[in-house]
Amino acid sequence: MSQPVKPIPDGYTAVTPYLTIRGAAGAIEFYKKAFGAVETLRMPSPDGLISHAEITINGAIVMLHDETDQWPARSPTTIGDSGTTLMLYVDDVDVVMQRAVDAGATVTMPAANQFYGDRCGKITDPYGHKWSIATHIEDVSPEEISRRAAQLFASGV
Repeated sequence: MSQPVKPIPDGYTAVTPYLTIRGAAGAIEFYKKAFGAVETLRMPSPDGLISHAEITINGAIVMLHDETDQWPARSPTTIGDSGTTLMLYVDDVDVVMQRAVDAGATVTMPAANQFYGDRCGKITDPYGHKWSIATHIEDVSPEEISRRAAQLFASGV
């Protein structure tokens, strides 16, 4: 008798980012250089584009593919912006942000200690996707986060 199929495959979580990219092959190389990504799957289409690929970053799976007219899939480069930001926790935010910049990313917020307990910065990768990169540096209770946020916003920031 066969085993029942799991509703969430081994190695995946309930939510997995799936990025549409103009130039997916180049993006995979960027993610390798910037974030230490490991390519685990690539399915090229007959026209040479990537119809599906998967990478892991610190054990998290990210799916991606080239934008195409076959199904309405537009990249941030084509659209001109992205309404989504990917949150990436790393051991050393400053090192990873510098690697990302060296690989072609643009800093949109320099790394700094935040009131909620992370040292966090933001970049936009060369393919238009936005990333918040953080290292957790302090455990802060919800009450303390609220107090700090109120103090920060009262200061006019």
